[in-house]
Amino acid sequence: MSKTTERANFGSKLGVVLATAGSAVGLGNVWRFPYMAGENGGAAFIFIYIFCVLMLGIPCMVSEFVIGRHGAANTARAYHRLANGSAWKYVGYLGVVTGYLITGYYAVVSGWCLQYVYGSIVGTLSGDANYVKEYFTAFSSHPFKPIIWAVIFLFITHFVIVRGVRNGIERVSKMMMPTLFVLLLVIVVASCMLPGASKGINFLFYPDFSKVDSNVLLGALGQSFYSLSIAMGCICTYASYFSRQTNLLQSAVQISIVDCMVAILAGLMIFPAAFSVGINPDSGASLVFITLPNVFHQAFASMPVVGYVVSIMFYLLLSVAALTSLISLHEVSTAFLQEEMHISRGRAAIFVTASCAVIGAFCSLSLGAYDGLSLFGKSLFDLFDFVTGQIFLPIGGLLTCLFVGWVVPRQTLRDEFTNWGTIRGTFFGIFLFCVRFVCPFCILLIFLHQFGVFKHL
Repeated sequence: MSKTTERANFGSKLGVVLATAGSAVGLGNVWRFPYMAGENGGAAFIFIYIFCVLMLGIPCMVSEFVIGRHGAANTARAYHRLANGSAWKYVGYLGVVTGYLITGYYAVVSGWCLQYVYGSIVGTLSGDANYVKEYFTAFSSHPFKPIIWAVIFLFITHFVIVRGVRNGIERVSKMMMPTLFVLLLVIVVASCMLPGASKGINFLFYPDFSKVDSNVLLGALGQSFYSLSIAMGCICTYASYFSRQTNLLQSAVQISIVDCMVAILAGLMIFPAAFSVGINPDSGASLVFITLPNVFHQAFASMPVVGYVVSIMFYLLLSVAALTSLISLHEVSTAFLQEEMHISRGRAAIFVTASCAVIGAFCSLSLGAYDGLSLFGKSLFDLFDFVTGQIFLPIGGLLTCLFVGWVVPRQTLRDEFTNWGTIRGTFFGIFLFCVRFVCPFCILLIFLHQFGVFKHL
């Protein structure tokens, strides 16, 4: 009991929302969401995505909140306490392993963002489409440059983590999340003022439901699941720092609103500029690192200084979004080691930082410098991405919903949901129905979709 009472907590309601929103808001919102929307009909995808956040994301998030706050411990121990020694305790270990593996290769992508900040500052990103493509290929396959940037990113994350929950995670989140919104809004305004930008705005907000098929539906389901950081251990770990007064449903709704706002603003930032220079919005995953540098170069050709500043701000924005997510991922493993190995927070953080730097180095080298670093026909980078994103996350999310919906005592759920009867539980029945039936069904569809089961529907 003493360990529970001595456990660090977030210091304010704002800290809860901004820190947890920082965990959810990352490259998935600023990078993945725009190109997913671009490939799947713009506004139609957005409407479906928001519906999926309501029906899938919020119930899953509240489920992890319940486990994390009730367990008042790292993700593995929190599941263990509610599982009462049953096999369900291993779902928590799966979350820790997933978060740890993602930390390693996510640091590589985060390092790319820093490289592009540097490239924007020194002016090496200016050029035609072929030049920018060659620039990215040469950099990402370089034997040591991406590793250096990844290690720098991990050291920044480490500095935040070792300062603790309130002085590190919460304080930095209170600075970085407003910074992220300011950067977003400035770039949105600059993008929307370009000639022909209205076509991009129309694309984003006028739905074309004729393009909606099963792949779009399942893609939106998957995006809502991944962008909210479900089943990575992040949400559960952060919830262990919640106070008994934190309204779990209200917090989940607020975080989801922030998540959706960032995603839509990212679309407003990218599509008007892309349409202004005649770039297709369905450029795919290459949109951020290959297509957009050329877009900024062309769109602001008559205002080179503005284009220069916008380019720097955009990749700085990406770096901030990546950092907020990497902090939460790092914290999952740090909290686990600190509590399970009974070592100091500093020593736990050092181990996570050092080992993830090694993982990141191998993942980076597998992208071209050393082709032999591959398994099952995939580079280590792609393999880590595939295993965590397409196998561990859906399975972890599915098992969490089944655990909360059918194993955790109903009264325990109600107590956490209503803060032990101090707030109304109006939506408790809806939450329980979604967790028991809707969420497992949808997550199972996502999982099967990853392997092309619905490809021909």
